[in-house]
Amino acid sequence: MTQPYKKCLRSSEYGNVYRPQTVFSVLTFTLLAMLMVATFFWNMLILVTILRVRTFHRVPHNLVASMAISDVMVAALVMPLSLVHELNGRRWKLGQVLCQVWISFDVLCCTASIWNVTAIALDRYWSITRHLEYTLKTRKKISNVMIGLTWLLSSVISLSPLFGWGETYSEEDMECQVSQEPSYTIFSTFGAFYLPLCVVLFVYWKIYKAAKFRIGSKRTNTITPVAEAGEVKEASRQQPQMVFTVRHATVTFQTDSEMWREQKEKRAALMVGILIGVFVLCWIPFFLTELITPLCSCHIPPIWKSVFLWLGYSNSFFNPLIYTAFNKNYNNAFRNLFSRQR
Repeated sequence: MTQPYKKCLRSSEYGNVYRPQTVFSVLTFTLLAMLMVATFFWNMLILVTILRVRTFHRVPHNLVASMAISDVMVAALVMPLSLVHELNGRRWKLGQVLCQVWISFDVLCCTASIWNVTAIALDRYWSITRHLEYTLKTRKKISNVMIGLTWLLSSVISLSPLFGWGETYSEEDMECQVSQEPSYTIFSTFGAFYLPLCVVLFVYWKIYKAAKFRIGSKRTNTITPVAEAGEVKEASRQQPQMVFTVRHATVTFQTDSEMWREQKEKRAALMVGILIGVFVLCWIPFFLTELITPLCSCHIPPIWKSVFLWLGYSNSFFNPLIYTAFNKNYNNAFRNLFSRQR
C-alpha cells in the first residue's frame, strides 16, 4: 500500500469519526470552550484574591497560589490548542515547533497541577498530625521546598523529549502527541501521576488513622461516676427523708480552642479527601491508557482518548472550587472583592 493512499485512508477514517458540523459535535465543543473559560476564571479569581488580601500572603496560601498558577496555565496555554486539535479531527496542522511547545506545556502544567495537589495534601497532613512541631516558620520553609521541587520535576518530565527522548511530532501522519517511547512513558507516567497518587493515598490513610486515634483517646479521657444508687438520710427527728440518686453520666472537658481546632481539622480532612477523590477520578483513565498503549501496542479509539484527556483537564476546574468551598476566608474575601468593585 503506497504512502499517499495510507494518508488518504487515515484522513477519511478521521473524517468518519469526527463530524464538526453535527449538532452533537457543536454542543461538545461549546461545552469544552465553556470549561476552558470557567477554569481560567476561577483560578484567576483565586490568584487575584491572594494578591490583594494581605492575610493570604503566607502558608498555606502560597501552595494554593502555585496550584492556581498551574491550573491557569492549563486553561490559557494547553486547552485552546487542544480544542483546535479536536476541531481538526485530532490531526495536527500547526507545524512542528508549535506541536513541541504545546506538548511541553501540556506535560509541564498538568504535572505541576497534580504535584501541587499532593503538596497541599502533605501540608494538611503535617498540620493535623504534628501541629506542635509544624510551626509557621517550619511550614513556610517546607512549603517553599515543595513548590520548588514540584516545578523542577515537572520541567524535567516535560522537556525530556526535546532532548531526543522519543518523538512528539509526525508530519507524515499529522500527529502531535506525548512521546510514545516505552522508557519515557514509564518515567513520565510514574513521575507525573503514579508516584503522587501513592503519596496522596498514603497521606489520607494516615489522616484517617490520626482522626480515629484522636476519637479513641478522647473517649478514654472522660470521667464516668460509679453506677450505684446512694441514699443520704437527713438526721432530723421530724423532717422527711431526702433521697439522692446518682445516674450513669459521662463528663468531658474541652476548651473552646480545642473545639475550634477539632472542627478545623475535620474540615481540612474532608477537603483533602474530596480533593484526592476528584483528582483520582479525573486522571486515572488517562494515565492508565497512556501507560498501557505504548507497552502493549493497543489501539484505543480516538474519541476515548479525547474523553480521557479532557476529563483530566477538568481537574484544573474542580481544584479551586473544592478548596474554596471548605475555606470561609476565601468566601468572605470573594464577597469583599466583588462589593468593592460595585
